Order: sequence, then structure tokens, then C-alpha cells
Amino acid sequence: MSTYSTPAWLDKGDNAWQLTAASLVGLQSVPGLVVLYAGMVKKKWAINSAFMAFYAFACVLICWVTWAYKMSFGVKMLPFVGIPGPALAIDYQLDQAVLPTSGITAAFPMSTMVYFQFVFAAITIIIMAGAFLGRMNFLAWMIFVPLWLTFSYTIGAFSLWGGGFLAVYGVIDYSGGYVIHLSSGTAGFVGAWWIGERLPEDREDNRPNNVLLVLVGAGILWIGWNGFNGGDPYAASADAGVAVLNTNICTAMSFLTWTLCDYFYFGKPSVIGAVQGMITGLVAITPAAGVIAGWAAIILGLFSGSLPWLTMNILGRKWKPLLKVDDTLGVVHTHFVAAIWGGFASGIFATTEGCAAFGLTQPGGAIEGNGRQVGLQIVGALFIIGWNVVWTSLIMMFIKYVLRVPLRMSREHLLVGDYAVHGEEPYCDGIRSVLHGDTERTPSSGDGEDGLGHVILGKSPVEEGDRIKSVQGKGSGMGFEKGRVPLEEPEKRD
Repeated sequence: MSTYSTPAWLDKGDNAWQLTAASLVGLQSVPGLVVLYAGMVKKKWAINSAFMAFYAFACVLICWVTWAYKMSFGVKMLPFVGIPGPALAIDYQLDQAVLPTSGITAAFPMSTMVYFQFVFAAITIIIMAGAFLGRMNFLAWMIFVPLWLTFSYTIGAFSLWGGGFLAVYGVIDYSGGYVIHLSSGTAGFVGAWWIGERLPEDREDNRPNNVLLVLVGAGILWIGWNGFNGGDPYAASADAGVAVLNTNICTAMSFLTWTLCDYFYFGKPSVIGAVQGMITGLVAITPAAGVIAGWAAIILGLFSGSLPWLTMNILGRKWKPLLKVDDTLGVVHTHFVAAIWGGFASGIFATTEGCAAFGLTQPGGAIEGNGRQVGLQIVGALFIIGWNVVWTSLIMMFIKYVLRVPLRMSREHLLVGDYAVHGEEPYCDGIRSVLHGDTERTPSSGDGEDGLGHVILGKSPVEEGDRIKSVQGKGSGMGFEKGRVPLEEPEKRD
């Protein structure tokens, strides 16, 4: 029998939990964000949005095991990155998990560690895709994914988790508030600026095509976060339990806070708004999950449900930079703003006991008399923001100006959507809507929340009585009555 079957260092319970946690995080991406994106966008972009996420998941895995894992968690090459190399040899995969620069070991094999860290890398890029939906050229996305993983994600991961300079300084990022959410929020906003806007009609009326599908994806995301934060102690430990409980406390509080903000400001609770509040709670707790007490998780949730709500629904309607950049799903609000708050709060509320349980040497945060931790958290945030602004821009310029690949789809593809880009449609209902996209629909009631891309959800952009316009506008030969499925003129039918 092979000596690898039951090595002395293997803890089967830890290995089982780590693989379970990794699978939960993987499910957050596929199918979690796949179906959430498909439901959140207009019908004509459902396939393209879901496929961007699906592609990223597969592409990141191959890049990860070929060179990117060791850049993130291998032997130090520079203070912010490891030496690239493959993680594919059978002996390497069977050996005990070790992070050589940080000196961390775990009671499970390297193969488990490599896969666990992969699902975090994948979801980072998939989150970022939420800012690009509805207009990014798919070929440009195919090129962007491996480049951004290589030159941006690996830097943050090594610097904070792999034993790099931010870890040495003592910056706390329990499970990816900076590595994942701050980086994706920054890169998403910067990338959206480089790509350019969606069609005006798609920005004016971008209501979700399937809210129930959004709720399915949101539910997978929430429960999957038990593995997201609960897996980072690298053991089925007491601190893992603390992280899971605090994750759910903060998320529930954030969900409720956002819903109440909607109710008091807009006069009605918004389902899409509640999902946004859920996401901001999950993001905010991530850098702090296992190092703070439960009462602090409630405070985090209170502000994660209100601060991003303010930036999305108040500041987002008035501040020109936010109005100009077409961040499709508001990733800058749900991930950048929430991550900034979570990282800052970690420096305030981290406890001595929580840090010790997680294996950190920091003596807690400001509440423990260590006000310096707040400053360290700010330094860590500034590095992640600055690096992602620069490298996301460089990658976008390389694709656009060196490779000569357009970042934005052609107008013809933008008008049609999925059918033009992929030759497929999301729902086999036997009827194509105008130009294989959406008609502009008149809602049944009043104003709603500015939930996505600075568009007031629930408010009709059409104010022409009983008539509505087609996506193509005047001269299309497609006038039709409100509430009816538009039919093309006979000579234009397929």
C-alpha cells in the first residue's frame, strides 16, 4: 500500500472540511453568480453575462495550476509576488500543504490547498465581470482574464496571504476583503471606464429579466459564504465556527438595514435592493470574520447595509465620476465601498482572542488598545487600490492598442445581444422580441430604487401614453401597443 494513503500529518476531518469549504466557494461562482448574473441583466444579455462567469471559472483554473498558484503562495521572488511555476506533479499534490514564504502548514495535502485557493481567485474575476456586463467584447474578456489573474490578483494574494510585505507589516485580511473584494471593486470600476458605456437604451431600462433567478443565485452566494470565511483557518477549528456565525450575523443585519433604507426612502422594500444589502454584508465581514466578536458583526452589518446604500442611491445619482462610469451591477458600491468599511472596521474591532485563534500575532485592534492596526489597514487598502488602478489600465491598453482587440462590442452586437454574440437565446419561448433583445416595458407601479447602474428600478423610461418604442427607435417599422409582444413586419420575419 502507498505511504501516501494515511500519512501521519493528515487530519481527515480538516481535509474533509477544507474540500467542503472549497466546494461551497466554487458553487458561489458556478452556478451562484452564473444564475444571478443571468437573472439580473436584461433578457438579451442573459447568456453572455452567465457565460462570462463560466468562462472565467475554467480559464482561471488552468492558469492557476500552471503558474499562478505559486506566484500567490509559493517561494518569494519579490516582496509582493512568488516565483511562478506549475502545481501539477503528483508528488507535489500529495505532499502536506505548506506555504513556504509564510511558514504556514496545514493537516491536508497540497492538492486541497491549491483547489481551495483557486476558487477564491476565480470568484474575484467573476465578481469584477459584474461591472462589464452588457457590452464587453467576449474576445477581449478571454484575453483579459489570464492577464489580470497574473499581474494583479497574484500580487494581492501573495502580499497579504502568501507571506508578502503586507502580511509582514501585520495587515489583517481574514478571508479576502482586500485580496478579493477591494481588488475586484477597484478593477471593475477602472475597467468599466476603459470599456465604455452600454447603449443608452440599455442603461435607461436595465431591469432584471428574472428576479426569482436572482434570488436563487443570491441564496447560493449567502450559504456558500460559510465555506468562503469558514475555510480560512485551514482547519475544522473553533475559529472556523466563529467565522461562519459572524458571517451570517453581519449579512442578516446588512440585509435588514438595506431593506429598511429602501422602505423609508422609496416607500417600498426592494427585492433587488435586499440582495445588494446581503452582498455588502458578506463583503464587509470577510476581512474580519474570525477575529471579531458577534456584537461587532452587528455593527459591521449596520454600516455595510447603509454606507453602500448611500453611495449607490444618493451619491451615485449626483457625483459625476460615478454617473460617467457605467458599472453595470454597481460593483464599486457593493464590493469597493463595503470592503473599505470592512477592512477599516477590522482594525477597530479585532480582538486579541480572535487574532490568537486565527494564528495571528497582532494584539487585536483599536478596542484592544492597538490603534496602529487601523493605520495598517489603511496602508493595505491603498496598496491594493493603487496596484489595481495601474495594472487594470495597463492590461486594458495592451488589449486595445497593442493586440488591437476592441474592448467594447460593435453597435450591431449591442443592439441584438446574445443571439448576435453567441447565436443562442436564453429562453426557448418560441417568440423573439425586437432585434432578439428586450422591448421597453411599462411597469405596474411607481418609482423604485436606483439599484443598478444609476437606473431607477421600476421607473419607466417611456412616457408616451399607450405607445412604447422599440429598442431601435423611430424608423424601425416596429410600433406596437403597450403590453403586447411585438411582431416584426412580415417581410422581416425569419
